[in-house]
Amino acid sequence: LISQEEVQELIQRDLEKIKATSDEKVLAKLYEQVGIYYWQLSEVDDAIEHLEKSQELKPSMGEGYKKLMLLYNSKRAEAAKNRDDASIDYYMNKLDDMRNLAKKLTLSR
Repeated sequence: LISQEEVQELIQRDLEKIKATSDEKVLAKLYEQVGIYYWQLSEVDDAIEHLEKSQELKPSMGEGYKKLMLLYNSKRAEAAKNRDDASIDYYMNKLDDMRNLAKKLTLSR
């Protein structure tokens, strides 16, 4: 297990790498990794932002996909607890989009 400070250093390292490349495949992997690091720090909104960027660049059903589904579901549950119908709908739609992506990726194999 690594410390929060070490995770922050890894985030900074990968954000620098993001600035230095234009290769979409590399960018997708870096965004995914940064998103996972933010997830480890429980920085949910930053995790979602980076994982979404990764999926936009290169859709996949890897670790980032699984974390994004988990985060959307926890945001949906939080919205339900707060009786926030607009946010419930928003995250249900996000979850549907992810399921549709999974179908598309599975069928294209």
